[in-house]
Amino acid sequence: MIQTKIMLSNITSGLNANSSAISKIMAMADKKNIINMGLDPAKIISFGGGWVNHKTPKALQNEYKKISNNSNLFHTTSAYSSPEGTLELRTSLAQVETKLFGTKGITAENIIIGQSSTQLTLSLFLATLNPTDKVILFNPTYANYPEQLRLLQRQIIYLNVFNAKSWTFMQNENEILTKLKELLEKEKPKLILFCSPCNPTGQIIPDNFIKKVLCETQKHNCFVAIDFAYAPIHYSKETPQQYGFSPKKYPNLIKIFSNSKWTRSLGRRLGWVQADKEVINAIKIIQQGMILSPDLMHQTALTNYLNQGLENGSIKKYNKELVKKYKKAADFTMDCIDKYLGMQYLKPNGGIYAVVNVNTNGEKFATEILQNTGVMFIPGNGFGTSLEKGIRISFGPLVNDLDKIEEGFSRVKTYIDKQPPQLN
Repeated sequence: MIQTKIMLSNITSGLNANSSAISKIMAMADKKNIINMGLDPAKIISFGGGWVNHKTPKALQNEYKKISNNSNLFHTTSAYSSPEGTLELRTSLAQVETKLFGTKGITAENIIIGQSSTQLTLSLFLATLNPTDKVILFNPTYANYPEQLRLLQRQIIYLNVFNAKSWTFMQNENEILTKLKELLEKEKPKLILFCSPCNPTGQIIPDNFIKKVLCETQKHNCFVAIDFAYAPIHYSKETPQQYGFSPKKYPNLIKIFSNSKWTRSLGRRLGWVQADKEVINAIKIIQQGMILSPDLMHQTALTNYLNQGLENGSIKKYNKELVKKYKKAADFTMDCIDKYLGMQYLKPNGGIYAVVNVNTNGEKFATEILQNTGVMFIPGNGFGTSLEKGIRISFGPLVNDLDKIEEGFSRVKTYIDKQPPQLN
């Protein structure tokens, strides 16, 4: 009998579907893993989930009801849309940018709709990067960026923006900017990518720093992509200026958005990119071969919701309530860290995360705490070497259950007080 050797592509060679930071996070929370540890899944308190847990706007839910209850409309929204998304939704999103954030000069031609921000980020890489091009990521960074770039075999350069000794984020902007200028001169990267608010730190990149980066990178023909997945959740009194930065003023600026965190449409996958029209057209070429077209039902429902919400002011009200809800959860979580752990942390100014200094190997700490308390944290090393002694805490999934947040930290304190040697 002839034995055939299965030959796969070089892209997956050396990669393991279960070795990525995202896979490890998912595996840690897997029910089988919990049971194998001898724990009861029902008693687990997880600070690991990277999702929001507020309610989808009632008005958006009603738009889905209208579609599903109308056989003709349900039929028409099961068709293909154009690869870049419907003109109606792209026009509505441009109006949201203009009316809510003061973004100037944005029209439908500056926006492309995709299956998700994750898919659009991958399409963006393919549209802007040649095989030999380099990408600058911050350290720490969202765990999925490096995985996507490794999949495409693009070279990553890390720019450290976190001081593990003082547990501070972008404390010295001038030094970071100087280092960035050196990298631009020496490495000649094609793209810089970061998120704001940041996953995992919960920090919003300063507006003036971003302005300087945009101006400096233009001199080197380098794109700056900002992932605004958590943009609706910011805790500053004034809306960050960066939300209104426009590709019309900065042609090298690319803004990535997700509907997941805003309207709590995590499983109803939809995202969009805002950029110079040449970038949009390039992504469109990639998208035609990747997803063909984004989901028409989601686009139709979101378009109707946005148009109605802009007119009656309900979107502004919804956003305000959203921020209030997560700000309360963030403050409560930080109070619990002070009360029960007494460890260093970064107070988030947006998003649903905070990073805590456990002053030991973060992966060992998280594993030991889970095994002995049933409380789940995410090791910081999955987001960069700067967080080796840290953990990421997510209060997003528990935003409606503050008592469970306190119970979780109380369990951890009880264990640490009894078992200090194991964690030193």
